[in-house]
Amino acid sequence: MTAFMDAAAVYIALLMFLSLYRAIIGPRTLDRLVATNVIATKTVLLICWLAVTRCTHYYVDVALVFALGGFTAAIAVVKAIGRGELR
Repeated sequence: MTAFMDAAAVYIALLMFLSLYRAIIGPRTLDRLVATNVIATKTVLLICWLAVTRCTHYYVDVALVFALGGFTAAIAVVKAIGRGELR
């Protein structure tokens, strides 16, 4: 079972790098925003995976704080786009 979970973590990390490519090359600002949200979500998923494999609940707290920070950053970027400060 652990080999399957390790393979899933590697696959999620690969998907994060593909999203990073979209965040850098994305043709529009909203494409970049969605890609960074995907990266943040997958990071939270990997932190929770780490909590399960290490049998500690402290990592879940870190994942929740990271998710809150990602959500706050996304709202800030959307407000900046709405004001016309970002293109």
